[in-house]
Amino acid sequence: MKNKFLWIPLLLLFLGACNQKSGEQQETLTVDANEEPSSNHIHLSNVEETRDFYAWTSDRIPMVSAHRGGPYPGFPENSIEAFANVLNYTPAIIELDVAMTKDGILVLMHDDKLDRTTTGKGLVGDATYKEIQALFLRDNEGNLTDFKVPTLEEVLLWSKGKALLTVDIKQSVPYEKIVEAVRNTQSEAHAALITYSLAAAKKLHKMAPEMMLSVTIRNMEEIERMEETGIPWNRVIAFTGVSERSQEFNQALHKKGVFTILGVLGNLDKRAVARGDQIYASFIQKGADILATDRPIEAASAIETLAPSTSSKSKYFKK
Repeated sequence: MKNKFLWIPLLLLFLGACNQKSGEQQETLTVDANEEPSSNHIHLSNVEETRDFYAWTSDRIPMVSAHRGGPYPGFPENSIEAFANVLNYTPAIIELDVAMTKDGILVLMHDDKLDRTTTGKGLVGDATYKEIQALFLRDNEGNLTDFKVPTLEEVLLWSKGKALLTVDIKQSVPYEKIVEAVRNTQSEAHAALITYSLAAAKKLHKMAPEMMLSVTIRNMEEIERMEETGIPWNRVIAFTGVSERSQEFNQALHKKGVFTILGVLGNLDKRAVARGDQIYASFIQKGADILATDRPIEAASAIETLAPSTSSKSKYFKK
């Protein structure tokens, strides 16, 4: 991820608008999810470029990962509209959640139930795709929108040449279905798969050795256990948990050529709200490379000044 950011024009525009409240900004912004944002695109053509993009180097450029796609007022989580909104401000990795309908269709949904984020009721797995398509999404404040629940296939196709994805696979979803969807849409270059155990990482790597994996690695012992799996380090992005890690630990992963994702969502995001957004920059300065956050626009603005003036990865960004 290193050098990834040509964060330039839109972030500068955002800085000029920073005096407004985030909610106010979102209320006045409209997004056509089918229209490409004017900048901040990341384009990777093949898995070799993906491995290069995620290979750590000292001139790496810090990034944000938008948790559940970066919901803001008016932009529901796990919606294409939310993803497009974030890309209006910054290049980003989009983290999304995949569930499965009663009839086997993969859709974006974090909860087991439809109640919180849609106009529906009951379990996602008890509803057919047709029934879910009749629903509308609600934002995190519970406000109704005109947006629909997207399928994984729709998102994989939409994100090509725009953003990188990390795919959080819900327990009810067979790994085979996810791998099939990624391969059928030829999305291997921009969709990494999230795992929560080394056993899951080994299983997915065996099924899809070409794909990038987000693997939880929080301490030196887990680095050693990761070595024992036989998974090449150039297939790995290290999720280091939701507590800040030492600079020495981050450096140990960097020596493996691995990017680190620090989960600032939750307590660390709340700390930023209380103490100021520059705290995000301190996480980067201590060796976090990607910040997984519920506040991707604010975090990106805070860390934008830390990006090197030149980067070997700039070739992967569309201007």
